[in-house]
Amino acid sequence: MVVGLNHRTAPVALREHFWISENRRYDALEQLSRAEGIAEVVVLVTCNRTEFLLWANDVTLAANSVMRLLSADYGLTQAEWKHFYRLLDEAALLHIFRVASSLDSMVIGEPQIVAQVKDAWKQAQKAGAIGRCLDSVLQKALTVSKRVRNETAIGSAAVSIPYAAVQLTREVLGTLEGKKILLLGAGKMGELSARGLLNHGAGSLQVISRTLEHSTELAGQLNGTAIPFEERWTYMAEADVIISSTSCPHIILSRDEAEIMLRRRRERPLVIVDIAMPRDIDPTVRSVKGAFLYDLDDLENVVSHNAGEREAAAAAAEKILHAEVREFRRSLASQRVVPTIVALRQRLDEICRQELEYFRQENGPFTQDQSEMLTAVMLRMTQRITASLARELKELPEQVEQEQMAALVQRLFHLQTPEPALVGAGS
Repeated sequence: MVVGLNHRTAPVALREHFWISENRRYDALEQLSRAEGIAEVVVLVTCNRTEFLLWANDVTLAANSVMRLLSADYGLTQAEWKHFYRLLDEAALLHIFRVASSLDSMVIGEPQIVAQVKDAWKQAQKAGAIGRCLDSVLQKALTVSKRVRNETAIGSAAVSIPYAAVQLTREVLGTLEGKKILLLGAGKMGELSARGLLNHGAGSLQVISRTLEHSTELAGQLNGTAIPFEERWTYMAEADVIISSTSCPHIILSRDEAEIMLRRRRERPLVIVDIAMPRDIDPTVRSVKGAFLYDLDDLENVVSHNAGEREAAAAAAEKILHAEVREFRRSLASQRVVPTIVALRQRLDEICRQELEYFRQENGPFTQDQSEMLTAVMLRMTQRITASLARELKELPEQVEQEQMAALVQRLFHLQTPEPALVGAGS
């Protein structure tokens, strides 16, 4: 099961509201792994999504557990709950595969999502919130992602957030030649955006981060200058373009501060691209004369206008995903009945051993060759019966029918089945 929201279902303000910081993700993982209806959980959070990947014992209880967490920690209302999707079974698998393959990203084909999925997976493992079921699902999702990138043009067709930042900046300023760029934060997306602006002719770059060490390291990579955080206001007022991508949990530029800064510029336009989550810049800065503020929703609009090549690549990728989901789901279904098959084989072996012993007592003694022949005949009988029933169980298309047939076999042969088998990473 997947419960979550993303850029397709919720605007940036709502995504920001339910964005879970990295420290709080551990708390969410620990809380949900003990919650009703949930056996395993992964929390995946990016600037465009907050999702809970669940292996659920009871899907209704699992969804309610997620809702209770969001209500208690983030004030979730019933009206906001409508922005969350609840996906089950094959639809959930397809969604996870699409996310890992960047087909559900704001920028289709962007490579960052693979690392984000891996990080969420590791975090869930560290918190003890994941087992072999979701391990298997995520391993398969990353394998499918690699296949999609190898067999389609999805990666080369990506139109990135940095590209969108360049386009919007050029629309306002006309040219980037000689323009001063200020990068707030040392995140990867901010770095890529700054590189894009420099590659299109920007004249200089200053980098400001909470720690001067990080600023100096990144500035060195970009041939820029590191600026102490305490001096940020001077350089923000002098910049032509500000790219803001910090991990700060609160606003770092208010409307009042922006008005003071713009007055000093004497109406010279200032482009501010806020790609942070949560946002760094107060949205009301848009109304300040001379300020041109763009956030993730604005960048998405630019990206969506250049969709032709990506749509063709995505269509090819979707075919791969649907085929992989069907195959993986069959694998899951096969694994589900393994405990019954194992228990059946053990029970038949036990019956055969007992009958063979009675036969020896009544009709023996037998030579060693005769005894081995009788044992071999019994083994072939149990193998054929087990194989036949296993084939029937595995080929049933629906889970309900499969479970009903498995329950019937258990009842007929008085089976005590072990815990359900979980699909391994090699499935």
